[in-house]
Amino acid sequence: MHNLLEVLPELQEDERTIVSTRVFDAPRPLVYQAFADPKQVVEWWGPHGFSTTVLEMDLRPGGKWRIVMHGPDGSNYPNEMTFTVIVPNERVELDLVGSKEGAEPVYMHKTMTWQDEGDGTRLTLRNQFGSRELRDENVRTYGSVQGARDLFERLTKFLATKGVTA
Repeated sequence: MHNLLEVLPELQEDERTIVSTRVFDAPRPLVYQAFADPKQVVEWWGPHGFSTTVLEMDLRPGGKWRIVMHGPDGSNYPNEMTFTVIVPNERVELDLVGSKEGAEPVYMHKTMTWQDEGDGTRLTLRNQFGSRELRDENVRTYGSVQGARDLFERLTKFLATKGVTA
């Protein structure tokens, strides 16, 4: 399995990080608002088949973002995040603790950036773990690379309901 992980493009930046990126055919403020507004987040956050409940979203440095992702098999994945950097329409950083209910917690630092690219917006997600082993375990256990791909597909469909495409 380790060799399979080495060929994933999302794992090439460094040995502790998962980097996922997609260009959306939408203006940066619209793509950012899809994240910053909890009413919009619940429409697209998470892999295919998942739903998300936002318990709290205090989008400011030191603010909390607490969600529960609900898997298609009925499993719950509570996440508690603390925002560390907020630059509206450009960058959000947070420290995340989460896992499947009852499992060992996973810790990561997440950075999200929104950049103009042509007429669209490039959204990049960087999940940084304490070690390569922790990153690779997250990919194997939670399917986090495919999960981010699914999340981008769901965001594309959500943005299409707003009259834009990716």
